[in-house]
Amino acid sequence: MSLLREFTDKPLKHNPIFVLVLGLCPTLAVSTSLKNGVAMAAAATAVLVCSNILISLIRRTIPNQIRIASFIVVIAGFVTMVEIIMKAIAPEAINKALGIFIPLIVVNCIILGRAEAFASQNGWLASLLDGLGVGVGYLLSISLISFIREVLGAGTLWGYRLTPVVIGGHTVVPDYQPMTAFGMAPGAFLVIGLLFGFFYWIGNRRRQAVRLAATPAVAQVARDFPKPPKPKPEGGSPPAETASDKPVSPH
Repeated sequence: MSLLREFTDKPLKHNPIFVLVLGLCPTLAVSTSLKNGVAMAAAATAVLVCSNILISLIRRTIPNQIRIASFIVVIAGFVTMVEIIMKAIAPEAINKALGIFIPLIVVNCIILGRAEAFASQNGWLASLLDGLGVGVGYLLSISLISFIREVLGAGTLWGYRLTPVVIGGHTVVPDYQPMTAFGMAPGAFLVIGLLFGFFYWIGNRRRQAVRLAATPAVAQVARDFPKPPKPKPEGGSPPAETASDKPVSPH
């Protein structure tokens, strides 16, 4: 069960973009279309899983003083293999769009961070599931950003034009004029900033719901329905004078 949790908890609770805030540079750069985002996530996930497994297997043989350099060498080897495979099977447009960001996976904070924080301290199976979980989280995050930017910035999805929609010779959805700013750097920062705010708001709502559920029922009722103040007596003797109300003698 604990091994399964290594996979299921990572996409949301340890999301590399919206929780750990890692790997933002390639995410902002290549998320202009959904194709590019999925290709980048696939490449990063392949490197992450393979490097996690190998680092977890050799972790006891790596001297502590050179562990980071050793991790980078391992990651660089898998990045080279992934780059060669992508150049062989991926379309030319995707290779051109990703460009330098595939080799830069070597120093991607997501890959290096999981190697240092998890793979170097756990077994190969747990490291495999950790890499898959974080990779799925990265895929979901970059796909969401790419989807919004492509639809709003280019009016397409997976390269296909969305508008106009014509059914039976009648235009159901008119042609959409793309907002080209979403395809540029300012649009990338705007989209990811709004998503950060949205997920932060959702997290606050969930934490508030958990706190309310943990509050005892009596305390909750007392807080929601406070007791009314006691009414003042209508008749009877006036309240006794206090020491501060008595006149002070000059002598």
